[in-house]
Amino acid sequence: QVQLVESGGGLVQAGGSLRLSCVASGRSFSNYAMAWFRQAPGKEREFVARISWSGGSTYYADSVRGRFTISSDNAKNMVYLQMNSLKPEDTAVYYCAAPPRYWGQGTQVTVSS
Repeated sequence: QVQLVESGGGLVQAGGSLRLSCVASGRSFSNYAMAWFRQAPGKEREFVARISWSGGSTYYADSVRGRFTISSDNAKNMVYLQMNSLKPEDTAVYYCAAPPRYWGQGTQVTVSS
């Protein structure tokens, strides 16, 4: 069964860092760009970052560019999101995805003031 499973969420102080991980399994994702999305309470899901499976191309939302870094480890079938200089407005459920078909269950990130 195809699965994307996120981990690494938690509570962190503003200005702190957190690294999210995503393990992909069940099929080859070589034809997909992998991405991170997030959804805050009462808001629509928004794009955060994407990376080709080869890691040769990345793109970030303006709100996180310069603070977040997406990366992959093909040997481990994993995708990561390193989040630095976190702000309270980064608080959301973060989802790993191979859009548009495959989505993880999400992991909560809460940034305190």
